[in-house]
Amino acid sequence: MALITQAMILAAGKGTRLRPLTLETPKPLVKVGGQPLIVWHIKALRAVGITDITINASWLADKLMATLGDGSQYAVKLHWSPEDDEPLETAGGIFQALQTEKLRDEPFILVNSDIWTTYDFAQLQDYTLSADQRAHLLLIDNPEHNNGGDFAINNGLASEHAIGEADKYTFAGISVISPRLVDGLVTGQPAALAPLLKQAMLKFQVTGEIMTDNWIDVGTPERLWQINEFIETKGAGNHRGK
Repeated sequence: MALITQAMILAAGKGTRLRPLTLETPKPLVKVGGQPLIVWHIKALRAVGITDITINASWLADKLMATLGDGSQYAVKLHWSPEDDEPLETAGGIFQALQTEKLRDEPFILVNSDIWTTYDFAQLQDYTLSADQRAHLLLIDNPEHNNGGDFAINNGLASEHAIGEADKYTFAGISVISPRLVDGLVTGQPAALAPLLKQAMLKFQVTGEIMTDNWIDVGTPERLWQINEFIETKGAGNHRGK
């Protein structure tokens, strides 16, 4: 069983909900607990031995790339996948990174740059996708801003709709992805991830599990304040990105 040795961090969004803070600062560089939000992920991935990290960039990409560089300051190798002023969305960004060989044609851990979580990536590093499996998703209890949830889990399989008394949960922005999920996309054409996941779910090709670690979507000024207050008063706990 081969360990997963590569990851992709999604960092191309404009961060409009965090404006005016993100008018001049790329959202991944917004400070959380004294360091850029994306650096928490980079350090946490490095801590479990994942040092090949691809990052897509669009809004203020030059600033983001100049700040993080080639990753040597964090003892990792960053592979940059720059996009135009209008980002390619998640699936389109993944497809471009694969086409330009910034991502190798093998499963990888995918992480949203705008979340903060104490989840230990070591728990995913030895996850093995079956031959016809397209993704494995981490889900969390629904936060206030997403009461309806995103997906349900039925017998380990993720689905768009709950069956019987099953609950729907919120996608945590962390997953293991097979490159086959984005087969057939067109280079340079924006494509969202959710429709591809839903298509794969209909074929029973997506699994999921519930995570219980500290987690927050740092998408608004209020939630940015909340996580900074949390870290200041309670600390970062067992976060490997400290």
